[in-house]
Amino acid sequence: MVPGEDAILTNLRRGVLEYCVLASLRDGASYGRDIARGLAADGVLIGGEGTLYPLLSRLRRSGWVETSWQESSAGPPRRYYTVTREGERALETFQSAWTPFRTAVDTALGAEEP
Repeated sequence: MVPGEDAILTNLRRGVLEYCVLASLRDGASYGRDIARGLAADGVLIGGEGTLYPLLSRLRRSGWVETSWQESSAGPPRRYYTVTREGERALETFQSAWTPFRTAVDTALGAEEP
C-alpha cells in the first residue's frame, strides 16, 4: 500500500519542523501565533497551531529556545520564543546535513537543479 500525500507530509514534517521553527527565530523573538502563521503560510510545513505548541515546549526543554513573557496591548501577556546559542548550533548542524540530503533526494527523483 502506497501512503497518501498527507501521510508523506506528516513523515517529512517530523524530521524538519523543529529546525524550521529555529530558523524562523533567527531574526529575533517571536510570539507562538506569529511563528505558526509564518510556517503555515504555504500550507505545507504545519496545518495549524496545534502541532506547534508541543514542539515549542520540547525545544524549550531541550535548551534550544528560551521564553519570556511580554505585555500585549491586545490582551493578556504573551510568551515569546528566542533561539539560544545551543539552538543556533543545532540549526547550523541541520543545515550542513540538509543540503546534501536534499540534493541526493532531488537526484534520486530526477529533479533538475534550479
